[in-house]
Amino acid sequence: MWTYCNPVDVHAGCGSLDELPRLLGERRAILIAFPEAIALGLVERVRSLLGERLAAVETEVLPNPDVAWLAPMYERLWRDHADVDCVVALGGGSVIDCAKVMLTRPATGRFDELLAVLEGAKPAAASQGRHRRLLAIPTTAGTGSEVTPWATVWDQARARKLSLHLPWTWPEAAIVDADLMLSLPHAATLASGLDALSHALESLWNVHRNPVSASLAVSAARSIVATLPALLAQPASAELRERLATAALQAGLAFSNTRTALAHSLSYDITLSHGTPHGIACSFSLPRIMRLAAGRDAGLDALLLSVFDAAHIDEAVATLSGFLESLGVSVDPAHYGIAESDWNDRIQQALAGARGRNFIAAA
Repeated sequence: MWTYCNPVDVHAGCGSLDELPRLLGERRAILIAFPEAIALGLVERVRSLLGERLAAVETEVLPNPDVAWLAPMYERLWRDHADVDCVVALGGGSVIDCAKVMLTRPATGRFDELLAVLEGAKPAAASQGRHRRLLAIPTTAGTGSEVTPWATVWDQARARKLSLHLPWTWPEAAIVDADLMLSLPHAATLASGLDALSHALESLWNVHRNPVSASLAVSAARSIVATLPALLAQPASAELRERLATAALQAGLAFSNTRTALAHSLSYDITLSHGTPHGIACSFSLPRIMRLAAGRDAGLDALLLSVFDAAHIDEAVATLSGFLESLGVSVDPAHYGIAESDWNDRIQQALAGARGRNFIAAA
């Protein structure tokens, strides 16, 4: 038996941002966006769409949301805007993750209560059922956070990564408008596209794979491999932006049911210790992990061969390695500060983590 479920109401296509007023309805909203959204005119555009329904704007969102600056924002927004019952997230994965943190109403008014949830405690009974809803509008093609319930939260001071997942951290709706991605710089286009490729492949070599997630993942991966190099060469192409946005959405829908696996488990320490962008940290190891996954399941092998139009796994691994290197992404762990002699130990540590246990060869 298997199930596939995704409750997010998705609206996609160039110009779909205009759906925002209808999706918000009569509710009021807090807009959380990335700092450059003001200069790009995106904050003003949302303001013109929502008018008086826009209660507050927060644009001081940094990459890799950290508890050090999430805490004061959380407490301020619940203190000053406790009656606002919707958050609009406009940005990449960090913005959408930050917005998910702002959804849970604190019983005490303090972030400490939510931090306890991040550390594994159950939400206080008073908070359950009293939360904001989320409308997610990605401006990068890769995060998948607009169709998943998880938020990654960092605690740099204690060198740890935390994950938030509550019934109401699923977005109510997602708007995927590739027009909003036209200004995305080269580095962010590359990293987010490779994050999406990681989502697709990790949902394939996953113990939770099902026919629906696999179909979405194969379509996404094939499209990303074909589209990303062309887009990096033609960043102003609306057609290519929309094609990659659709592929990233498919990858998000795939791993929303499987979660990620070994590559993501390996990536967190690399990002935390070396500052490597998430999309690079979780994609450079994909060829090595594909080789580990090979031969575990005939169905998986067939899916991977279909992604890379390969006759055998060695060819698929070589094709993936060549693809990454052609984009300037080294597949050598030493490039990321990891000695070859340490690699196997890192694999074993990652396999013991929650994401690592999703890997098909973890058992």
